[in-house]
Amino acid sequence: MGLLTAQDVGLLELSRQFRYGIGGAESNVAIGVARLGGSVTWFGRIGHDATGDMIERRLLAEQIATIAIRDRHPTGLMIKHHRFAHIAHLDYHRHHSAATALHPKDIPHDAIRRSRILHVTGITPALSPSAAETVTAAVEIAHSAGLFVSIDVNYRRKLWDPDTAAPVLRRLVEQGDIVFAGPEEARLVLGDDAAAGDTDDVLGQALATLGPAEVIIKSGSRGCTALIDGETHQMPAIPVDALDTVGAGDAFVAGYLAEHLRGTPPEQRVRTAIHVGALAVTVPGDCEGLPTRADLELPLNSEDVQR
Repeated sequence: MGLLTAQDVGLLELSRQFRYGIGGAESNVAIGVARLGGSVTWFGRIGHDATGDMIERRLLAEQIATIAIRDRHPTGLMIKHHRFAHIAHLDYHRHHSAATALHPKDIPHDAIRRSRILHVTGITPALSPSAAETVTAAVEIAHSAGLFVSIDVNYRRKLWDPDTAAPVLRRLVEQGDIVFAGPEEARLVLGDDAAAGDTDDVLGQALATLGPAEVIIKSGSRGCTALIDGETHQMPAIPVDALDTVGAGDAFVAGYLAEHLRGTPPEQRVRTAIHVGALAVTVPGDCEGLPTRADLELPLNSEDVQR
C-alpha cells in the first residue's frame, strides 16, 4: 500500500511536509529478503492509480518477481505521524481497497510450487473474507508442494477486534512451520492457554505445541527468543539510535528468512535477524533502511566515513 508520512512531530493536522512511499509487511519482507540476496516473488492486488504504479515499480526495481493484479478499487493507503517523538501513529485506509478484493483465483500456483518458503501475515485475513480465503488456499498449496510456511502474526487492532482475530490467527499459526509473534500477539493467539506473567520462552513453547517447528518471539528492544526444533536461542537487541521503529519486525523477519534460504544454522538466522532489524530502524521509512549483505559489514555503533 501507499505510505504517507508526516515529517513534522506533533498534530497531524499541523504537518505541512509529507514523504510518499510504500509500506506493508509483506512488501517489506520481500524487499528485505531480496536485498540480502534471496530470490523473491510477490503477488497481490493494486489499483489502477499512481500509488499502484509506484508499488509495482519499486518491487521490480528490487529485482522481485512481481505479480501485480490491477483492480478497479484504489490502492490502500497508510498515514503515519508522530504525535510525540517517541510515539508513532498509523492510520489505515484499506476499506474497499484493491487488496480487499484479493481472491484465491489470484494465487500463482506454479510460482508457489517453485519456491522454498511461502510467507504470509495475519494482516491479510483481516482485510476481507476473500483475502482470508486466499491466505488459507495459498498455505494449502504450499504444504502440498512441500514448502516451509512462514507466518508473522502481525495483529493490527485497527483492522479487526481481538475476539474476531484470535481464532483466525490461531488457525494460521497451527498451519505454520515458522511463526513470528510479539509477546502480546502470542497471548492473543494462545488465549486461555497463556498466563499474564508468562515469559517469552514459555510463550514460545506454548505456540510450538500448536504445530510450528520454529517459533520466534520478537520483543523489540529486548531482543528475541527463538525455539527452533526444540532448542531455545535467546539474543539481546543491538542498541542503536532508532529514528523509525515502524517496520522493524518486518526487517527482523526478512533477515531470518534470508538466512533460512541460505541453509544457515539457527543461531546465525537469529543473529542476522537482530542485525537487520537494528540497521532498519536507523533510517526513516518502512523499507528504506533494509540492508544489503554488504551493509551488514558496516559498523553499527560508531561514526564512520566510508571512502
